[in-house]
Amino acid sequence: MKFEEAKQRVDELTKQLNYHNDRYYNRDEPEISDYEYDMMLRELENLESEFPQLAKEDSPTKRIGGDRAEKFSPVEHTVPMESLHDSFSFEELRDFDRRVREAVGDVCYVVEPKFDGLSVSAEYRNGLFVRGSTRGNGTTGEDITENLRTIRSLPMRLSEPIEYLEVRGEVFMSDESFRKLLKYQEETGEKTAKNPRNAAAGALRQKDSQITAQRNLSIYIFNIQQITGKNIASHKEGIEYLRQLGLPTSPFEEKLDNIEDAVIAIEHIGSSRGEFDFPIDGAVVKVDDLAMREELGSTAKFPRWAEAYKYPPEEKATILRDIEINVGRTGVLTPTGVFDPILLAGTTVSRATLHNEDFIKEKDIRIGDEVILRKAGEIIPEVVGLSRRGGSTKAFEMPKVCPSCGGPVVREEGDAAVRCTNTACPAQLMRNLIHFVSRDAMDIDGLGPALLEALTANGLIHSPADLYKLKAADIAELERMGETSASNVTSAVERSKSNELSRLITGLGIRLVGSKAAKLLCRKYPDIDKLMAASEEELTEIDGIGAAMAKSVVGYFEMPETKALIEEFRQLGVNLSETVEVAESAVLEGKTFVLTGTLPTMKRAQAAKLIECHGGKVSSGVSKKTSFVVAGEEAGSKLEKALKLGVPVLTEEQLLEMLRDR
Repeated sequence: MKFEEAKQRVDELTKQLNYHNDRYYNRDEPEISDYEYDMMLRELENLESEFPQLAKEDSPTKRIGGDRAEKFSPVEHTVPMESLHDSFSFEELRDFDRRVREAVGDVCYVVEPKFDGLSVSAEYRNGLFVRGSTRGNGTTGEDITENLRTIRSLPMRLSEPIEYLEVRGEVFMSDESFRKLLKYQEETGEKTAKNPRNAAAGALRQKDSQITAQRNLSIYIFNIQQITGKNIASHKEGIEYLRQLGLPTSPFEEKLDNIEDAVIAIEHIGSSRGEFDFPIDGAVVKVDDLAMREELGSTAKFPRWAEAYKYPPEEKATILRDIEINVGRTGVLTPTGVFDPILLAGTTVSRATLHNEDFIKEKDIRIGDEVILRKAGEIIPEVVGLSRRGGSTKAFEMPKVCPSCGGPVVREEGDAAVRCTNTACPAQLMRNLIHFVSRDAMDIDGLGPALLEALTANGLIHSPADLYKLKAADIAELERMGETSASNVTSAVERSKSNELSRLITGLGIRLVGSKAAKLLCRKYPDIDKLMAASEEELTEIDGIGAAMAKSVVGYFEMPETKALIEEFRQLGVNLSETVEVAESAVLEGKTFVLTGTLPTMKRAQAAKLIECHGGKVSSGVSKKTSFVVAGEEAGSKLEKALKLGVPVLTEEQLLEMLRDR
């Protein structure tokens, strides 16, 4: 490859990798598989090796992890939390072995699974857990102490009062927990998680630790970062000591004295990964002797004493026998492929989502075709594409009517989804009810999916309004329900009548409208009748409400079924208004503020409320339209962007002076 071609390709790869790195580490929303990312990174490494003058200091090949999120306090890592260099062939592992032996002589290795989760640090003083943090960029992470406390397998007190101990581990979501999460998300119409790693990362980086606790995360500790009060000579010895302390460690590690046995151990882990209840994407080979590790040292990004072997994604061919349609909470018709059963990554697979009509056409697959399947994140089966056209095939067409209720279906312009328009559709009812009673909506405690299913099966509820007609005596007659439980449920239902209107709007499940949008709508229209009378044009004047959302809201409230439901809520005594705080003044009206960093005397939420009480608006992102950025200590990229755009920057005191002076 010529230099100019190489330069163009390096620029392309750098741009793509930075984009996907942000989606993976900072947004927890990957768009490509780990394997595709790894292959792009390897190509960039090879080009930088061939053309060293093209290797920039900020190249993705030198980057560790992602950025630190501003919503958490920073934690400086005394011992850097490095990444591992990846091998994709056993010959590359043998090259690693040759480099190690040339540097330190005869060596023993420990082979372990490479967990696919979020890397964290946990610190203990005198045997008590004191702090937890993410890896971040390797040198600075995020303080997630309260979220780590929710992980039941991580002890808050060790079996010995060791003076100081910092360990590194991987937080993950077990297969069982991930399947439960997907089932819940599908039932409630939420966006489904792409894989366990991103589900775990998203849960661990929640500001509200109660949300983290609901995700049932797990952790395995795999390394000692620092220790005071105990001498440890080898990695194997360290892992055994961690077990004595009560810390959860890998269920598999093997000490070996040559690379060929290490290769056999890696193959064994690979063939057994379907038996594990946790996600892995490879295996790790580590030098056991800690003194040798010290001698080997690290590059700018990787330790020279460890190497990761990444398993290629397992793919298999099977026959697509049928395509079934599932109707979701928002009326979306989702096609699901039914296949000849195959063993894939340790489990039998016979079904996989085909997402939507466009996906099927793009992959050009028909009933009767042989298709390629693989498991995303080793858990969820997905269709890669066509393997071989079948002898007798049948092209798939989305149904013209809803398979559940026979009602009409529509596909709006610019939308990939086909939807059932009948709000009384039985297939939607159960999912609608689960969403209606959920924490973000009406928050009715005790009305779980099992009870809702029993209530609908017994004909006691046919719509969310029927919940407010329930009698304790009727509930008590259901299986596994007694008088006390029934009374608790009806009391919770009664309490929910006084909820703010925004919770009801969230619970109605209007397409594109979540809890945040519901609050924006109700702040502008604090009465249900005013909201129902608003036009699309009026709704789009609300900052944060776009044209598509406005169209969805107006269309929902125009339906006769909706009007009847709202009237029923009114008759049943459900609150249909929102309490809107009156601004203390309008001195900040028309001005948009962005808050960043740690303020001296106020939390950012307090500062935001203060700004809003004086007529201002608080935004999460800096743009040319931003009026002021209020910056505290450890202000990050938002401050840099403000300075670059010439946006005025205020201290907390200057903000307060602005309010006092007016």
